[in-house]
This record gives sequence, structure tokens and C-alpha cells, in this order.
Amino acid sequence: MKRSEEIVEILEAYDLTGSYRAAAELAGCDHHTVARYVALRATGEPVVAREHRARPIDAYLAKIEELVARSNGRVRADIVHERIVAMGFTGGERTTRRAVAETKARLRAGQRRVLRPWVPEPGLWLQWDWAEGPRIGGRRTNLWCAWLAWSRFRVVLAVWDRTLPTIVACLDTTLRRLGGVPTYALTDNERTVSVDHVAGVPVRNPEIVHVARHYGMTIRTCVPADPQTKGGSEATVRISKADLVPTEVNLADEYRVFGQLEAACRGWCEKVNTRPHRETRRPPVEMLAEERLRLHPLPSTPFTVAFGTTRRVNWDATVSVEGVRYSVPHELVDTRVWVRFHGDDLIVTAVGQDGPVQVARHGRSTPGSPVIDDAHYPPRTAAANAHGERTPRATSAAEAAFLALGPGAAAWLVEAAAAGARGVRRKMTEAVALAKLHPPGQVDQALGTAAIAGRFAENDLLRILAHQAGETVAKPATQASETHSLQPGTAAWSGFGLTPGPEPDPDPGTESGTGSAGPQPTGEPA
Repeated sequence: MKRSEEIVEILEAYDLTGSYRAAAELAGCDHHTVARYVALRATGEPVVAREHRARPIDAYLAKIEELVARSNGRVRADIVHERIVAMGFTGGERTTRRAVAETKARLRAGQRRVLRPWVPEPGLWLQWDWAEGPRIGGRRTNLWCAWLAWSRFRVVLAVWDRTLPTIVACLDTTLRRLGGVPTYALTDNERTVSVDHVAGVPVRNPEIVHVARHYGMTIRTCVPADPQTKGGSEATVRISKADLVPTEVNLADEYRVFGQLEAACRGWCEKVNTRPHRETRRPPVEMLAEERLRLHPLPSTPFTVAFGTTRRVNWDATVSVEGVRYSVPHELVDTRVWVRFHGDDLIVTAVGQDGPVQVARHGRSTPGSPVIDDAHYPPRTAAANAHGERTPRATSAAEAAFLALGPGAAAWLVEAAAAGARGVRRKMTEAVALAKLHPPGQVDQALGTAAIAGRFAENDLLRILAHQAGETVAKPATQASETHSLQPGTAAWSGFGLTPGPEPDPDPGTESGTGSAGPQPTGEPA
């Protein structure tokens, strides 16, 4: 088979010489070849068309077409090769692969689906779909991908699961970002939307029907296994996964916590909604401002399923979620609240007369580790917080008179009861009687001192009162000086280390004397 350039040269040589043989000599080919190309040109047929040559596999093309048609183009070339080899084909597998590929191409060309271009109308269609998000801490995440058809405005939200409360929460968040409600919402046939198909007709989930009625729109589903019927959300899924999910292509960093993925989703939405769209040449956020004029008003309160699942508040002001107890304000005991997980946080919502209010927010915990917030319970007194005992409350006139003395009396009662003191009531009566003889403030101070020192015996209160009274009596202060000192002097130490002399004799002439005068002491040492 000649190349196109050679065929052109052959025809040019013939036009120059007008002779087959002369043109063959100039082009370097046989004159029969020149004659064939000249004849093809004269009949108007393409001279560069490739001539079909007989191939060994031509005898088996009918069988190949049969196998491809029976499998609707899904049969593998190696399976076809095994079949025709058993029938006597001696060629290679590469030849079979080429023949199977040509047959499949002809089949697809005959079954090709032709779609009419869809021209969206403002305020009419919203589409949403799901994408598999990155793993955070080994846990799988999901990306909610919504797309408003006319303005091309996209909303991507990161969630942990695809349950019905999560879908309603994502739908409510999307509608509030759009600023209105479209007429239709199109999505897949998941169990949360379509519970069954009867004769090809999808049976809606009753809960999702209630959600649609609350927002005033109709939820539609596409044909099963036909992503072309919602190509807008499919494109949102594709481009969001390409940018948000870390891969070796985009070199994005891994997410350590769920909040980083949420921030990345918000940043991605701002970027794609503020840049001009390839088809409209306008930013979607600019077109959304025009489309809001065609959207329906948004209800002021979300659908309650958007708040999560219901829980009854126990008597201890806690709710149980996944085997973990979380505290809520004690005013909500024995009422119904809604709980849902948002990222790593548990959000508790209560609906009152003023609408839904977030009443508690806790970090996710594990079974056996309850999460309790002291702010959800009434305040405790200082005595109860310190000792774990009940605050004294009078139940009789005598108890009221004693506790009226002051906080020292209450502290004495708590400490005396904890120490097992005897005659507590009698001593309380004595303290009230002492308060009539002494100032009540001093009696209360003495009771507080007794509570601190642990003095609960008989007459301990009287001794403490006497001690307090003695401290208040004014006494002259003694000050040391040169003329007066507490030291008695050093006269007693003057004879320290000296030997005393003999004792003197009694006077002569006395009856007890000897009558003779002995030697007198001289006072000198012996």
C-alpha cells in the first residue's frame, strides 16, 4: 500500500507525461500501479483509501459479533480468543483483540445515547450527591455535594455518615446558604430517599416526604444506575474530590481533625463560587443573587429531624448516646431533646416556645467515660462542696434559734455531727443561752473556733469564750529599760567559787559557852 505522498507523486508524474510507463519511470513504480490510481481518480473514488486485505480471522468475525452482541459488549477478548481457537483459528491473541475492539466500537456506535442539551430554569432545580471523603484518624468521612442548576452555585459539607438526620441537616444548611428553596431537588435512589421500586416507580421514604413538605419542595430521584441524569452534581463530586481528598496528584496534606476538613470545604466553596464559570462566564455567587428572586421563602425553623434523633432526659439531667451519658441543663429533666454528632462534637437541641435552641455541646466520648458539665446543675453551697454534707436547715424552733447565731454555729453543727459528739442538742441549747449573756457575735465566733479546733467536750465553749474575753482586757504593758529589767540582778552570783569560813562561837558568858575565849576569825581564807 502506497503512502499518500507517493500516490500524489504518481498522479503528478502522469499529469506531466501523460504516459503510464513514463510516469512509472519518474515515480519509481510499476506502470500498472499508475494505471490503477489514475482509474480511481477518474471514477471519483478516494485514491488514498486503504484496501481491505483478507485476514485469517475474517472467517470468524460472525462468531465474534455474536459473542459481543450476546454480552452487550462486556465479553473479554481473551474469552473470545479461547472460543475461536477451539473452532480452528490459528492466529495470535493480538489479532483477536483488534477484531473484538472493532466489533465493540461498532456496537457502541449503534447503541450510542443521544441526549438533548438541558437548559436549566432559574429557581427550579437543586441536585445533591455524595462523595467519599478523606479518612481522619482511620475513620471514613463523607462529602455532601449540592449544586444549584441555573446559577451553578455549589455547596460542599463534610459529615461522618449518610443517615437521614444528617441528610436533613445538610439539606437545611444548603438551603440557608442559598437563601431560598427551589421547586425540585434531584438525588440518587438511596434507602433514605427511596425505600423500594415497584414496576420501576420509586417508593419514597415517608420521612423525606415530610421534610420536603416542610420546606415546600418536591424531591425527585434519577433513573437507577444512570448518572447522566444528574451530571451537575456528578461534576461537583468529581472536582471536590480532586481538590479536597489528599492524593498523590494534588499533594494535599492529611487532615488531623475534623475541623480542618470543614474549613477546607468552606474555603473550596468560596473559591469555586467566586470565580467565573466556564460556560456562563459569570461567578456563581453573582448569578445566585439573581436566582434568589425565583426561590421560595425558607422556613424560619429547620425540620426537627435536622436536629438529630430524639432522646428523653433522665432524672440525673443526662442523655445516653451510643452508650455514653452526656449532661444537659437540669431544667430539661423528663423532656425530649434532639441529639446529633457534628464532627467530633455532640450537639443537643431543645425546641421551646421561642424555637430550637442549642442547649449543650460536648466532645465525643467513649462508653464508660461520661461527659458531665457542672454548669448544667444548680450551684452547691460551700459547706456541701467542701465536706459533701447537707447544708443545715432548721426543722424546729430550737434549731432555728441556734443556726440564727451565724455561720460559726452551722459549721459547729456539721463538724460536731461528723465527729460523733455527744449531747449535740443540749450543747446547742447552752449556746443559745450563752448568747443571752454574751454578745451573739462572740458566741458565734467561739462556735466557729470550736469547729476548727475540734473542741466539742463539756464546757469547751465556755473556756473559749473566757479566753476570747481575756484577750480583750486592757493590761499595762511592761517595757524593758536601763532602770527596770525583768532580771533580778547578779548579787546572788557574787560568792560563786569562794570557800565559806568557819562559823563564829557564841558570846562568852553564856550558859552554853566554855568560858574561854578562842581565837577570832580574821576573815582570811584558811
